[in-house]
Order: sequence, then C-alpha cells, then structure tokens
Amino acid sequence: MTTFQPVSDKSRINSVDILRGVAVLGILTINIVGLGLPDPAYFDPSGYGGSTGWNLRVFFFNSLFFEGAMRGIFSMLFGAGVILFMQTKEAAGAGLELAELWYRRVILLILFGMAHAYLLVWPGDILFSYGIIGLLLFPFRNSRPRNLIIMTMVILIIGMTVSFGTLHTAKRQQKNYFEVLGMFEKGEEVPHAVLRDYYAWIEKYAVMKPSEEWLEHRIQNMQEGYFAAVKEMAKDSYFFESEYHYRHNYFDILSMMLLGMALFRLRVFHAERSYRFYGLLILIGYGIGITVNWWETSSYIESQFDLIRYYELLRTYDLGRVSTMLGHVGLVMLFCKSGIFKWLQQALAAVGRMALSNYLLQTIVANVVFIGFSQYGHLERYELYFMVLAIWVFQIILSTIWLKYFTYGPFEWLWRSLTYKRLQPIRRKITSPNF
Repeated sequence: MTTFQPVSDKSRINSVDILRGVAVLGILTINIVGLGLPDPAYFDPSGYGGSTGWNLRVFFFNSLFFEGAMRGIFSMLFGAGVILFMQTKEAAGAGLELAELWYRRVILLILFGMAHAYLLVWPGDILFSYGIIGLLLFPFRNSRPRNLIIMTMVILIIGMTVSFGTLHTAKRQQKNYFEVLGMFEKGEEVPHAVLRDYYAWIEKYAVMKPSEEWLEHRIQNMQEGYFAAVKEMAKDSYFFESEYHYRHNYFDILSMMLLGMALFRLRVFHAERSYRFYGLLILIGYGIGITVNWWETSSYIESQFDLIRYYELLRTYDLGRVSTMLGHVGLVMLFCKSGIFKWLQQALAAVGRMALSNYLLQTIVANVVFIGFSQYGHLERYELYFMVLAIWVFQIILSTIWLKYFTYGPFEWLWRSLTYKRLQPIRRKITSPNF
C-alpha cells in the first residue's frame, strides 16, 4: 500500500506562496474592523468607528483595494491547492485513498473553522465555509480550465441575479413599512403580507443600523472578559455559519475556488506567463475594478450610508472585487518575475507557507488586545491600522525565523498530522558543516 505524504518543499511553488502571503496579510486590513469594533463599522462607518477625516479615508481606501479582493485571492488559492494536493498523489497511483484524504482534510477544516468562530471569538471565520464548500470540489479536480471558468461565470451571474432580488425585497419592505405606519395612524386594518414586510424591515434596519443602546451593550460584554465575549458572539457565529453561509458564500467562495483551479491549470499563479499578459491583467483588472469600486464607494458615502443604496450597490460588487483581485494577481506575479527585493519575496513566501497559522494568529493577537486588555470598541477606525502594521511586521519576522527550524507552521503541522493520521516530522534536519 502506498504511503502518501504532504506536498514536499521541492513541490512548492514560490509564487503561489508569495501570493498567499500577500492575501493573508491583506485580509487583516478588512478583518481588523470586525475584530476591534462593533459589526456596523465593517460596512457602515457612520454606525461606529468614525465616518469623517482619516476614518473615512481609510474606509474609502480599503473599499477600493482590499474589500472582497483579498478574500477572493485566498479562495482562489484554496482552489489551486486542491490540484496541488491531488496531482502528485494521483501520479503515484492514488485511488480511493485520495478521496479519503481529501474529505478528511476538509472535514478537519470545518472543525477548525467552528473552533475559530466560537472559541477564538471570530464570527467572520472563513475556514468553516472553505471546508463545507471544499466537500464539493473533488469531482472538479481534473476539469478543463475552460469549463471551470464557465462555471465560475454562471455562479457569479446567479449571485448577481440574487442581489437584484435582495434589492427588490428590501425596497418592498421599506415601502410597506411606511405604508403600515400610515395605516396605524388611520386605524386601518393591515393585511398580513404587508405587516410581515413591516416587521421584516424593522428587523433588517435594527441589524444594519443598530441603536446606541445595542452598541453600548455589545462593547460592554466584549470588555468583560473571554467568556462574556464568547457568549456575546455565539449568535453571530451561528448566523454566519448557517443562514449567511448558505445565502451568500457559495456565490462568493465557490466561484473563486473554481476560478483558482482554472488559473492554476493555466499556470497564471506560477509567474510563468509573459510580462505582457500580467501587464494586461493589471491594466484591465484595475481599470475595471478600481473604477467600479470608486463609483460604489463614492455613491455610498454621498447617500450618507443609506441602507437601500447599500443593497443597490451589491449588484456590481462582484464586478469590482473580482476585477481588482485579478489586478492584484497580475501585480504580484510581475513582482515575482522581476526578481527584485528577494528578501521581501522570501519573507512573504514564509508568511504564505504558514497561512493557516498566521490567519489564526491574527485573531489570537486581536483577542488579547481587544478582549484581554478590554480595548474592544475603544479605537477609531484609522487607529486600528497601526495595529495591523505591527502584526504584519511580527508575522513576517516570526514566519521567517520559524521556517528556518521547522517544516510547517504549528497549525499546518496539526492539520497534516490529522489528515494523514500520523505525526508529521516538524523539525528541520540541520546538517553540521564539514571542516
């Protein structure tokens, strides 16, 4: 019986590791808002964290370059990882064992995601959704790039269509809400369907535009210690791993995973395509993406963060984020091909090779600061990014030093050991020089 091993150092693709390193560092620019401030701050600066001055500038910048794009790169690289994980094992003659390994791997990821959400107090966890959606990817491992791209486009179009439906529902609920107010004043009987929209709009508005009382309650509970924070965020974690996951993540994540598989097969992530190819990817990606993102964000700000305007802008969200994401890919691949700043490339590759550990470590550090030291809700939006810079420097240095002595990051080692049902060697063999 063949004994299968994790992907070896020799089989790793440096440009993929660099891109993954950029993604895991970049995703903190978005997650830090949800980790350190009450949830409305993530999508509505007027809800919390400041909507003027540097706070608004930071929100605008993140909306242009990071929102959705870093998550998209992360998802694409997960898709690419499907092929990387399987191709060497299939070449070695893997049969049913390959399916067993893959499904054990993603089931473990589901468990890691649940622990991340509930025990590490991060409802915005992405690992749970990666694991659930990863269960669907095995049959597509040998699909042609063209078919994968077509499936990606179909899923994105369906998601865009759903956004139109969400907008239509929100407008109807708002309209019926004001109609019911008038009917109440006149003492008229309210039809059941209209009344349901009335209460649905109240609930929607309460979630998206929470009261000062609710915000104070959230902040107080998050500052009362770990167990109070776990209890406070448990409902949010349940929501994101149930209703939100099934209504949104398949359009967002599955599409990008399939696209990542296609681009990996087309060797886009290998930094092997021409300078012209990557230049066009940057030009077209940023040309479309930044333009759409600029228009969306400017329009949202001009509306004073109107809730209906928010739903209207969801219709073009994927066009902006996916295009920007592809621009980022082109830029990073050009950076890899150029050979400049080798030290930075090696540092980013080290971060990428420990992506799971670094992703979880970001939450752990944030929890120490925001929950352990009761700083949740204390910082303004722009102040959070001093912390982001500090975590970046820390993770770059830590990852570089760690991989000099160890083969994997600690959570990568745990994941691989459980996947292959045996402890993987973690310490590097350091050979003594011959004198």
